Amino acid sequence: MASEKVETVIAGSYVEMEREGKPKSVKSKLSKFFWDGGSAYDAWFSCASNQVAQVLLTLPYSFSQLGLLSGILFQLFYGLMGSWTAYLISLLYVEYRTRKEREKVDFRNHVIQWFEVLDGLLGKHWRNVGLFFNCTFLLFGSVIQLIACASNIYYINDNLDKRTWTYIFGACCATTVFIPSFHNYRIWSFLGLIMTTYTAWYLTIASLIHGKVEGVKHSGPTTMVLYFTGATNILYTFGGHAVTVEIMHAMWKPQKFKLIYLMATLYVLTLTLPSASAVYWAFGDNLLTHSNALALLPRTGFRDTAVVLMLIHQFITFGFACTPLYFVWEKFIQMHETKSMLKRALARLPVVIPIWFLAIIFPFFGPINSTVGSLLVSFTVYIIPALAHMVTFASASARENAVERPPSLLGGWAGSYAINSFVVVWVLIVGFGFGGWASMLNFIRQVDTFGLFTKCYQCPPHKA
Repeated sequence: MASEKVETVIAGSYVEMEREGKPKSVKSKLSKFFWDGGSAYDAWFSCASNQVAQVLLTLPYSFSQLGLLSGILFQLFYGLMGSWTAYLISLLYVEYRTRKEREKVDFRNHVIQWFEVLDGLLGKHWRNVGLFFNCTFLLFGSVIQLIACASNIYYINDNLDKRTWTYIFGACCATTVFIPSFHNYRIWSFLGLIMTTYTAWYLTIASLIHGKVEGVKHSGPTTMVLYFTGATNILYTFGGHAVTVEIMHAMWKPQKFKLIYLMATLYVLTLTLPSASAVYWAFGDNLLTHSNALALLPRTGFRDTAVVLMLIHQFITFGFACTPLYFVWEKFIQMHETKSMLKRALARLPVVIPIWFLAIIFPFFGPINSTVGSLLVSFTVYIIPALAHMVTFASASARENAVERPPSLLGGWAGSYAINSFVVVWVLIVGFGFGGWASMLNFIRQVDTFGLFTKCYQCPPHKA
């Protein structure tokens, strides 16, 4: 960003960003340690902590809809598919950046975003489609974090209803306007992953200690609507890379990103598979009416700790989802390269207002994840990157001059085209088609049952 001093050095076929000099004062060294992140480790922490936020609490709900076996298989399947499309996005980013820097374009004060990659490689129509889906997904991704904050805090303080808590946390999350870029999430990403790790293992251990509730049933899947709703929530879980380009651009050496998302996914699976399986084993069909897993576990100090840690983590994830929106808005009003962080922070505030409002209208924790997954994540994270990769390298000359080629282990260009075609067809039919149908039916059912602007979603009757 504008406030970051960098020098550029030629490395390979494109320019990498390197920090200028070494920090001399204690203050600058501390700032570098906690604040100034651009390594491959920082990118891994960002991907891993951003991938599994509040969705960790809704995966047991998905298991109750899908059944245990389908829940596990879908996690493995969509985890690999998500890693593949993240890899494609990284290839397209490097291709775009290389081409632009050969034209002497300087990105030292400019954050490259996904819609700009599409624009540079494929033209304005692709840019417009990518911009629409990406921004809408990130908008609702931020909405989901606010809803999750209200849902979680209610389990340790129900003196206020969830809608009131949404007002409060909306104001708290608005402070993310002061975080300049993904360079500055180093300590937050690290802490965020510790928080989700604690919560996942708390859910696992607490459920095993609690044991099966009396008369527990594991009847899922029972209907097509529930089955595909659960599947699209998992599609959403491993489709958290709408911020991949921004995370890559924050790296000093973006070419090191190649396998980072896959490694982050493998770690996330060690959290999601045990926790979702254990909670579903203990509570079974009870989860169908309790989309937040914390609602079923008895209140203890460990549970309250998990709630507080997830609240902090959701604040971090809100910032992750909102920061690309801030960048888009800054570019639109021509404030992106302004050096004053205060001016940029004030300019960003209008982005938070619609997010706040939507979280109050649609407080349906759980069902909204599936709806966003089917209608937005399916295109943003899976279909558009796969199609864009195929179209970008459709010509023989483009393949011949590609900066990075697909690995021979996966069949080279032919193998990548086969995988991409499968991703597009599968996600279009199963994710968007069946998933969209099921998720919208379930979402409409929530609106009919609870109404818009509901004061306290899934609260006990005397509290609602």
